[in-house]
Amino acid sequence: MTNPSATVRLAGRREWTAFTVLLLPLLLVSMDVSVLYFAIPAITEQLDPSATQQLWIFDSYAFALSGLLITMGSLGDRIGRRKLLLIGAAAFGLASIGAAYATSAEMLIAARVLLGIGGATLMPSTLALIRNLFQDDKQRGKAIAIWSGAMTGGIALGSVLSGVMLNHFHWGSVFLVNVPAMLLLLVLVPVLVPEFKDPAPGRFDLLSVPLSMAAVLPVVYGLKEIAAEGFEPLYLGCLLAGLAIGYVFVRRQRTRADAMVSRTLFRGRGFGAGVGLNTIAAFVMMGSAYFTTQYLQSVLGMGTLEAALWSLAPSVFIGAAAPASAALAQKVDRAYVIAGGFVLAAAGFALMALVGTDSLWLLLTGAGVLACGIVTVMSLVSDMALASAPAEKAGSAASLLETGQEFGGALGMAVLGSLGTAVYRSDLAGADPAVRETLGGAAAVAHRMGGEAGEQLLALAREAFVHGMQYAAWGGAALLLGAALLATALMRGITAPAPAAAEPAGTPAAPVNEPTYN
Repeated sequence: MTNPSATVRLAGRREWTAFTVLLLPLLLVSMDVSVLYFAIPAITEQLDPSATQQLWIFDSYAFALSGLLITMGSLGDRIGRRKLLLIGAAAFGLASIGAAYATSAEMLIAARVLLGIGGATLMPSTLALIRNLFQDDKQRGKAIAIWSGAMTGGIALGSVLSGVMLNHFHWGSVFLVNVPAMLLLLVLVPVLVPEFKDPAPGRFDLLSVPLSMAAVLPVVYGLKEIAAEGFEPLYLGCLLAGLAIGYVFVRRQRTRADAMVSRTLFRGRGFGAGVGLNTIAAFVMMGSAYFTTQYLQSVLGMGTLEAALWSLAPSVFIGAAAPASAALAQKVDRAYVIAGGFVLAAAGFALMALVGTDSLWLLLTGAGVLACGIVTVMSLVSDMALASAPAEKAGSAASLLETGQEFGGALGMAVLGSLGTAVYRSDLAGADPAVRETLGGAAAVAHRMGGEAGEQLLALAREAFVHGMQYAAWGGAALLLGAALLATALMRGITAPAPAAAEPAGTPAAPVNEPTYN
């Protein structure tokens, strides 16, 4: 995965301090995925968005983020990853101010789009810079393990932070917390983080920008809507259109010398397999979250803030899992550690399959075990994929990893959510259509009915939901066991050579793209 003849420079205090700074935008971007969970009632009261506008307030950020990741990763390789990070930080901070003081639903949607564009510059830039800062395999593995844990924890933390802020401040405060962090980033990054870029990037393929967006966005949109609404012709059409355009995009990348996605990325044996396994891990992570959040609120009847606080419990396990897996991978073939992560996650799903209608601790234990396994997989495969890619293409490599995560997350919610919904509706075959639609709909009907009849209906609906969750959990466990076998077959024997004698921190970095601090 690395050139054995190249001098490996150990990262020192400066690099680790720079890495700490780079975690800041990662946390904020991942938190912004979930930060609106509690704010939407206050936003609805003040801005009075239509039902469609309310959906776009939620989804515009994720769509802009996922649609531009490939473009921004390639752009960072060309103009410099630090420069793109600074541009993204400024855009993210300004968009946060615009969102906080939005006076209409349209203005808030536009600000959320700008936040997504800023996020698309920040995420691949941080991961690519980590690839360049840490040349030693052991140090880089540790750094990416921490990076993966921070990204996963940030999503859970966003909803909790939102609830706490809204208890004391205006709804715009959930966006304003980004501003001082981005100002700090703009001050510290030029001082602490060196610049890296491809010394010979070639021309920027402008036509591939709309092609990549037209391939990614319809697929992500179709999968998200299928998860929420079922298999409607429009959503299936979006999927097919995105896949067709994706085929055109891939053909273009395979035939152009200045392709946005370089073919050299896939020459390393670990890259393609790493992206695929990372996508499976995201599939499982978001698919499980689809059920756990609903279980806490709709089955156990928790309020939103209480449910968000309980959902943080599995994150406690994550803090230990990522560094432990990185250390173990230094002693054992990584293929087996990755496969073990998949098996551990499957065990977590198996525990969730045993959950009843009043099994809070069993659910949290299963979710925690699953999270440990998934973070183990994501940190190790991300490290292997980045290490197998040329250093000058680290931005493109990081963007492909993260685009795969977006696809995997949307697909996990769609597939596992649809499986659970099918079982739920089958169990309530003779019920009112509103009851069969969702557990939330059943709760609304039960509330209107009142009395013992309403309680019985709600109890039946909760049992049906849990039954559907159990089937989805067993399906997810089977997929994870298959992924463990796949990881062993694809990744076995891919190991980094022993590093050359280390030079002290501060020695000019080796070879391909010299870091510059000015």
